[in-house]
Amino acid sequence: MANDLPPRPPPPLLDDACALFLDVDGTLIEFERDPEAVTLLPEVRDAIGRISDRLEGAVALISGRPLGQLDDLFAPLHLPAAGLHGHELRSANGRLDSPTDTTDTTDTSEWLHAVHQQAMRFAHGHPGVLVEDKGRSLALHWRGAPHAAGDVRAFAERHIRGNAGYRLQPGDHVVEFVPEGSDKGRALQQLMQHPPFRGRLPVFLGDDLTDEFGFDAANAQHGWSVLVGARSPSAAVFALPHIRSVHAWLQENAY
Repeated sequence: MANDLPPRPPPPLLDDACALFLDVDGTLIEFERDPEAVTLLPEVRDAIGRISDRLEGAVALISGRPLGQLDDLFAPLHLPAAGLHGHELRSANGRLDSPTDTTDTTDTSEWLHAVHQQAMRFAHGHPGVLVEDKGRSLALHWRGAPHAAGDVRAFAERHIRGNAGYRLQPGDHVVEFVPEGSDKGRALQQLMQHPPFRGRLPVFLGDDLTDEFGFDAANAQHGWSVLVGARSPSAAVFALPHIRSVHAWLQENAY
């Protein structure tokens, strides 16, 4: 069906009252079959660092990746960040906030471990499917096996049943078991409660279904929601057509 909505305009340039929240994969870097194979262009890292200085530190990463991976990817930058869709949260003062949900139980850990083992066996029978163990979450990627998409989704739906501590988060060629109560919108809301974000206008950039939570949260605070790409439907108000345009927009704002 054709999209009859008018095209979303590009976002304005940031002013000094903004707070910038950035998704990573699909927004700042291209997807790879192996999520650990990605790299961030040095000039993009430098632009983000300059924007952070200009906004007095009000720049954060909000990603499905663990914080450790984000720090390795963005080093030497050490930004406020939400990892694992907000299950890990680091504020501007470097403090790690504990998750507010109750999934850190022995029963839940054993359940996720069992799902991981079954997922590995499933992937062995579906060459190209990648199982990514993130510690508190588990992702199944089928970018290397597009024909297996239906089987991967069916596996995930079958194994999430009966577990109240986790939910399924679909994404671009991936489905992920994530703790209930963790999403990018809640992460944005939590960061906005503390300096240097508090009182600023939130600007959230993202590309995937996981980022819709962030778009909703930014919109609710009268901020800017920016979709990377042309996916529809979306709650985003603005759009940039591709990752290269995100890089160019960041460079424009890094003065």
